[in-house]
Amino acid sequence: MAEDRGSVALTTAVFWPVGLVLFGLLIACGRIALAEGAADAAARDAARTASLSADPATGQAKALQAAQASLDSSGVRCADITVAVDVSGLSVPVGQAAQVTVTVSCTAPLADLLLPGVSGAKTLTSTKTSVVDTWASRSTS
Repeated sequence: MAEDRGSVALTTAVFWPVGLVLFGLLIACGRIALAEGAADAAARDAARTASLSADPATGQAKALQAAQASLDSSGVRCADITVAVDVSGLSVPVGQAAQVTVTVSCTAPLADLLLPGVSGAKTLTSTKTSVVDTWASRSTS
């Protein structure tokens, strides 16, 4: 029994730091998953909004607004946001199949987690496409 003295203290001293690091990594994975979901939702919302527009200029502007509004409402903090919109489908004549594509990139910061070995950021990119109504009126400009 005397040789077991201090074993609980040693076990605690070894496993607490390991447990805290694993908990921190779990938080980092959760932050990445939330940022990925936010980028997906923003790209989907922006593509759908742009596909309802009558002309490319309006579609571009509305897509950017929709992506920003979606990211703002998600509660996810992105260090850098990039939105690329392809509204060339809004220029095709009525009656032809067309689509709008939006790509949203969100850079999720990890350095503020203050975990040893976890630094930098993770950039997540999502691309979504929405079909333009074949018979919807479009601007010819």
